[in-house]
Amino acid sequence: MKEKQPSVRFSRIGNILRVDIGGDIDHHSAAPLREQIDMQIYSARPKEITISLAGVSFMDSAGLGLVVGRLVTAKEVGCTLTLTGVSPRTMKIFEMAGLERMRGLTIRSAEEKRNME
Repeated sequence: MKEKQPSVRFSRIGNILRVDIGGDIDHHSAAPLREQIDMQIYSARPKEITISLAGVSFMDSAGLGLVVGRLVTAKEVGCTLTLTGVSPRTMKIFEMAGLERMRGLTIRSAEEKRNME
């Protein structure tokens, strides 16, 4: 199985910074993703960050760390974090880690997104 190199795309709508991630998030890709996302957060200083994981095909514990770290960064700049397009497998990982109980974080499954359209 060939790894899918991660991609990241940023867009702004008002005070919302949207981050679309695609590919695999693992211990090799998490650090460069973290650096790119943090640079955008600190320069934009948004009120809300929305990270779409709809294009993520694989995520290991480094991906979990990436999400938790971005929540800490969001709190540092005074904004909230919303994750969208979360696959059932990734949702299970987040639930086992207790992410749904963290303040300032909203998690929306891929199913929720489809139902909202």
